[in-house]
Amino acid sequence: MVELTLPKNSRVTTGKTWPKPEGATNVRKFQIYRWTPDDGKNPRVDTYFVDMDTCGPMILDALIKIKNEIDPTLTFRRSCREGICGSCAMNIDGINTLACIYGMDEIKGDVKIYPLPHMPVVRDLIPDLTHFYAQHASIMPWLETKTNRPAKEWKQSIEDRSKLDGLYECVMCASCSTSCPSYWWNGDKYLGPAALLHAYRWIIDSRDEATGERLDDLEDPFKLYRCHTIMNCTKTCPKGLNPAKAIAEIKKMMVERAV
Repeated sequence: MVELTLPKNSRVTTGKTWPKPEGATNVRKFQIYRWTPDDGKNPRVDTYFVDMDTCGPMILDALIKIKNEIDPTLTFRRSCREGICGSCAMNIDGINTLACIYGMDEIKGDVKIYPLPHMPVVRDLIPDLTHFYAQHASIMPWLETKTNRPAKEWKQSIEDRSKLDGLYECVMCASCSTSCPSYWWNGDKYLGPAALLHAYRWIIDSRDEATGERLDDLEDPFKLYRCHTIMNCTKTCPKGLNPAKAIAEIKKMMVERAV
């Protein structure tokens, strides 16, 4: 039998349990991942109790209430509170999603909250998305043109515009990429569902004139072809998008141009 020793600070320990609010009759238990890089201690899971009669219906409402009223050291990202900015992505009850649009009534029992999986953690529920954003930038997420710029605008038919539906709505929350086993193991080379969804959005844009160059750049054993159509990305997307289909369409275009 092989004996494995985990590196220092890799074990998640039981953290502090905060007292229940006095006089509350409708209390919900929250177990939240905590880690501070500066104190040299192991990650831990702290336990909080929230009075649901004085709290909004979404997970983010509870997190804000905990930070404002119970533990000001709790750290997480948030901004729009409407599922548009993608800031509050985290793993809630085992699902990668946005805390601002995930209702507490969708969870049975205790609420367990962790940062997005397989990403370096900056602190508590905040993942380091530096590499994720660099991958997005690498697919040239902008319109590439070679002809002279028109006097007013690049025009597009209603039909061509409709092809972008289900692609442009991505908010770059990283829920899909961090749910993908191929991205877990090959994240340094495989672009992942989010970046490839955006790549396809520009590849099929009728106004773009760099389709060949875009496909050339993706013709790589790792950038595109590490996708094995597991569909975790599509299942977990909080915006209801289908990155797996976009990746399959890119693969199809690769075959068609090679024939």
